[in-house]
Amino acid sequence: MTYAILHVDTERGWRGGERQALWLAAELARRGHASIVAARAGEPLARRAATAGLEVVECDPASELDLRAAWRLRRLLGARRVALVHAHTAHAVAIAALATMRTPVPLVVSRRVDFPLRGNPGTRWKYGRAAMIVAVSHAVERVLLASGIGASRIRVVPDGVDVHRTPQPASRDVLESLGAARGAPLVVQVAQLVGHKDPVNFVRAMARVHERVPDAVGLLVGDGPLRAQAEAEVRALGLERTVRLTGYRTDADSLLAAADVACLSSREEGMGSVLLDALVFGVPVAATSAGGIPEVVAHGETGLLAEPENPAALGDVIATLLEDPATRRRLAAKARARASEFSVERMTDRTIAVYDEVLAVASGARTMRASSSSSA
Repeated sequence: MTYAILHVDTERGWRGGERQALWLAAELARRGHASIVAARAGEPLARRAATAGLEVVECDPASELDLRAAWRLRRLLGARRVALVHAHTAHAVAIAALATMRTPVPLVVSRRVDFPLRGNPGTRWKYGRAAMIVAVSHAVERVLLASGIGASRIRVVPDGVDVHRTPQPASRDVLESLGAARGAPLVVQVAQLVGHKDPVNFVRAMARVHERVPDAVGLLVGDGPLRAQAEAEVRALGLERTVRLTGYRTDADSLLAAADVACLSSREEGMGSVLLDALVFGVPVAATSAGGIPEVVAHGETGLLAEPENPAALGDVIATLLEDPATRRRLAAKARARASEFSVERMTDRTIAVYDEVLAVASGARTMRASSSSSA
C-alpha cells in the first residue's frame, strides 16, 4: 500500500535532522509513496528537496503557534489526501499538531536529541497529540520515558546513512589551505558549535593529542554560537597550529573522508549521525560515550570511546588511534561492515513499519466511531 506523507521541518540551515528528513522523503518517493516536504522557502532543505524532484510547499511560521501557517498545512491535508504527517524537528511539532487537530490524519514525531522534554503545558500538549514518537536511539527512548511519554507511543528507528556514497577525500591542497600540513595526522570533527556538541572539549582534547602526537592537526568543521569560545580556548592553550576552525563547509564529507580519525566530543547526543558517515567512509572514530553514541560506535570494534566532558580521556583515545596504524585499519574495516546496518533503506523500512502501525490504529478508530454512530 502506498500513501501520501507530509514531512514538516521548519528549521533554518542544514543539519543532520534535515538530511535525515530529505533522505527518508526521497526513499519513500522512490518506493511510490507521495512525499511532500513542508519547509521554509529558500532554506537548504526546500532547495535540495526540489532538486530531488519532491513536491515542496512553503512553511514559514513566525512562531511555533503560527495559526496561519498551521491553517495552510491543514488545507493541504485534504487537497493532497495526506494520510499521515511526520514532524521531523521539535519546532515543527506544534505547527503539525495544530494542522492535524480535529482531523483524522495522525501525527508522527521524530525525536533526535537526548534532552528531557520541557514540563510546560505547551510541550505536553504538542507531544500528547502525537500518535507515535520515533526515537533515533534507545538513549532518546529512555529520556522520553523519563519525561512521561508512555512506552506504547515510542518506537526506536535509528538514523540512516547513504551507504552508496564514495566521496573523494579532500586533496592535499585543500587540507593545506586549512592549515593541515602535508602528511600531518588528521583528526576531523564535523558538528555544530553548540553546547551539547561541546566543541571546547574537542579543543582541550587536542591539547592532550599534541603532547603525544605533536604534528597532529584537528579540524573543527562547522559553525555556531560557541565559535568564539572555541577560538578563545585555542588561543589560551597555544594551539593555533594544531586546531583549525573551518566554519561551515559544503565539502564536509570530503574532509571527513580524508581524516585518520573522526571525532565527536559531545556531552549530550541523540545518536550522532555524522558518525554514520565515518562508518561508511571507513574512518575509525574517537568519541565520547554520550547518549546514543555507543549504539553507533562499538568500543574497540569500530572506534574508541571516552567519558563525556573528560578531554584528557578523549585526547588519549584519539592519540592511541593516531599512533597505531594497524588498529586504525582493523577498526576501519569493521566500520565499513557495520555501516550497512544503518542504511537509508533499512531506516525507511523501519519508518514505514511505524507508519503502517499508526495508520492501522487510526483506521480501526474510524471504523469504531462509524459503527457507534450507525448503531445510535
